[in-house]
Order: sequence, then structure tokens, then C-alpha cells
Amino acid sequence: MIETDALIIGAGPAGLFQAFQLGLQEAHSHIVDVLPYVGGQCAALYADKPIYDIPGVPVCTGRELVASLQRQVAPFAPVFHLGQEIATLATEADGRLRLTTSAGTAFLTRTVFIAAGIGAFQPRRLRIPGIETFEGGQLHYHLPDDAPVTGLHLAIAGGGEEAVASALHFAQAEPPPASITLVHRRDGFEADAAQLAALQQLRDAGRVQVAIGQPTGFELAGDGRLAQLVLSHAEGADTRLALDLLLVRQGLSPRLGAIADWGLALERKQLVVDPATCATAMPGIYAVGDINHYPGKKKLILCAFHEATLAAYDAAERLQAGRKVVVEYTTTSTRLHRLLGV
Repeated sequence: MIETDALIIGAGPAGLFQAFQLGLQEAHSHIVDVLPYVGGQCAALYADKPIYDIPGVPVCTGRELVASLQRQVAPFAPVFHLGQEIATLATEADGRLRLTTSAGTAFLTRTVFIAAGIGAFQPRRLRIPGIETFEGGQLHYHLPDDAPVTGLHLAIAGGGEEAVASALHFAQAEPPPASITLVHRRDGFEADAAQLAALQQLRDAGRVQVAIGQPTGFELAGDGRLAQLVLSHAEGADTRLALDLLLVRQGLSPRLGAIADWGLALERKQLVVDPATCATAMPGIYAVGDINHYPGKKKLILCAFHEATLAAYDAAERLQAGRKVVVEYTTTSTRLHRLLGV
């Protein structure tokens, strides 16, 4: 059982800044995210696309914003629990909240901050009966950039930007895979012009191949390993693609998951909060960012940062038994300088 001041659900920009604001109030955080990496929507949907509305930052990519937020929160050392989804919530007799994750991690906390964006992102999985048994071995929905692929026949299923970006990345690996094959139902991909041009160069050079068809089955080698992916076509017989490693990049879909069953007020799949504190109707639970709703709500990153600040101040008073929290400024406060290590 992990005891903590605050549990944050969501490791995107709102969750990271929430941990920073709580750190300024000397409240320690643990952060849970269903994705296997930090960054939430920024990392999943627009890691390399420009963002123009961060105050004082004329332009940055989603990846750069997440990296900056991680550096900012580093002095407070939040603990990340990635690749896990919150599964249960219960209130203890003393008012603390007990939560468990899909991986069996258990938390006991005074406050919970839901910063889950438009929901917990889940990869769109291959709908092939039995193939899930290879997850984590030969089948992956996310591969770290430094994953060992040398000498392997790598197949990447998907036709969008994620699939193209993965093909471009692993084509630059040293030493490279034995082969890289993009698997898509048609010979056309949805990505920006620069990515498509780079992909075409790799195809022309024979470094990336394309297999057209819909994955509908698989075949095993004699040792029980995944050996071939069966591809079906609108016309003609099925074909087979030999592979050692299968990376599925068919996009992500959000869902509220267990949060929808907690009895919190919802409006259009968003959690209703008090706009002054971002508190839900359940004591100790807050919601910030795209997941929350109140009159005049705007789904903007800068609004999420404001909401995280309001929630942190209200939670600090809760954690300090109602003692009024005085606003301090990072430019002048010696206490905040000490916490930040400056």
C-alpha cells in the first residue's frame, strides 16, 4: 500500500503541472497513466506538431512542452506508475481514499486529481482471436525508441501518422531491422507531407515495404512463436506476411473507464466541478483540464494550468486541516526557492 498526499490520474500537461503546483504546497504526488509513457494527449496525438498558445512560448511541439513540464516538476520528484489504469475507488472511515490500479498497485491518499484529458487513451487493438497472448512478447502497441530490433523482421500495422513515424524511426536504427513492413488496408497513408516524402524515399530505397491487406489471422512456427500474419483482401485469396515482431499503431481511443462508475456528476462525459476550486461533489476529488466542466469552460491547455493551481490551493487547505494557505510568489518567496532548489 502506497500512502501519499495526492494521487494524480493522468500524466499529460495538466497532470504534470498539477504535481508542480502541489509541490509548491509541499504535497507529494504519485501519478498514474494508462499509457506507457509520460505526456498524455500531447505525446499521443501531436508530439511533433506545433503549439502556439502557451504563454511566453511562441511555438513548441507537444514533445517539447512535455519535456519542459517534466524539468519543471523534477524538484518535487513525483512517482510515475505508467501502463496502469485506475480500477477501483473506496472511501475509508477517516475520509482517505483507497484506489487500486489494473496492475494491482494500491494507494491510500487524502486527495485525488483527475487530469485524464478526454479520457484514458487505449490503443486500438487488433481484433484477431488469440493474438492477445503474444502481447508484451512479439506483439506490442508501443515500443520504446531504443527497443532492440536488430536483425528482426518488423511489421507495423496502421495507416496513420503513428505508424508512419514508427517506420521512419526504426529505419534509422543502428544496426537496422532485417526488414520493415507497413501493413495497411490500402496503399495510402495519412501523415504530414514531410513524413510522407521521407517514407517514399525509404520505399524507393527498399528499406521499407508496404503490405496491403487487413490483418485477420496468424500462423505459428513449430516452437509456438508468432511466425506469419494473415492478410485478407477485398478481392482474391488471403496472403501471409512473415514476421518476428509486430507493432500495432492503429491510433488511440479515449474512454472514462472506472471513473464513470464513481458516482461523480457528469455532463457530456465531463466531470462537473466547482469553478472556484475544481473540486467535484465527492470530498477530496478534483478534476482539471479537458475532463472537467463548469459554466464558461474552455478546452485549452492554459486553462488546465489555471485549474491545476486553483485545485492545489484548495487541496492544500484540506491537507493542512483547513489552515488558510497564503499566496506566495516564486520570484520572492524563500520557502519556494528552497523547495525548488534555487
